[in-house]
Amino acid sequence: MRPRDMNKDWKATARTLSEALPFLQRYTGAVVVVKFGGNAMGDDAAMAEFARDIVLMRQVGVNPVVVHGGGPMINDMLGRLGIESRFVRGKRVTDKATIDVVEMVLTGLVNKRIVQAIMDQGGRAVGLSGKDDDLMVCEADDPELGFVGRPVEMNVQVLRDLFAAGIIPVVAPVATGMGDNETFNVNGDTAAGAIAGALRADRLLLLTDVSGVKNSAGDVVTELTPEDVRRMTSDGVIAGGMIPKTETALRAIEAGVRGVVIIDGRVSNACLLELFTEHGSGSLIRATDLPPRAA
Repeated sequence: MRPRDMNKDWKATARTLSEALPFLQRYTGAVVVVKFGGNAMGDDAAMAEFARDIVLMRQVGVNPVVVHGGGPMINDMLGRLGIESRFVRGKRVTDKATIDVVEMVLTGLVNKRIVQAIMDQGGRAVGLSGKDDDLMVCEADDPELGFVGRPVEMNVQVLRDLFAAGIIPVVAPVATGMGDNETFNVNGDTAAGAIAGALRADRLLLLTDVSGVKNSAGDVVTELTPEDVRRMTSDGVIAGGMIPKTETALRAIEAGVRGVVIIDGRVSNACLLELFTEHGSGSLIRATDLPPRAA
């Protein structure tokens, strides 16, 4: 027999599900690209919660794509192998020895761990990298950095094929070089933005370890247009590590993504809060012609 003292909690759960109905309908069939990284990748409980949210998204008709990073895991493996990292302007120089380790860690250890976490929650997932089916073809971003790539050609039919089969793609940001078949490491946010743009995704969710874009008073700005982002960057309000994320957002929107959300991935169920509640989560950077959040 069900305990009566839990009745109030179950009613709250039912009310929450009922209130989510318009948002569930709104995102049915939508493509949502999620960049997963940060502290959650190293925590088993946080990984399981993230995987459960992705499976739920797929269950209610969303087509999610997970794009992941893995910097801490790469650092750990390089250290264990005695390969010293060198940095130029804050970016890792990726030589041949380093790119071999990057590919091994991202496409093997990290990618398959996320795939397994999704399957443990009852979902179907396939791990791949930008090299598979020439999903992502790159040029060298900066010769000084070595094998660090910038996407110049996207072939996303393989992702659409996986959507049609009810399978969640999990993509490691490793890509093929244009014309030379070299392997390139791609920044995870950059890869997620390029994939979202090629798919003309409804949403790109960038999970980070910060609460969102902040104004000069230090408060999170919940909604911005591209013009707002450019102005805040010019004024020095958007600075440091937030600049690459907002630049990724602007490029994605220019490519046809309807909205990019910079979300604190440390918050429980952050993706679900953004998609299926009225108030959303983090900072939404939306195309100029997109109505306010949840429209």
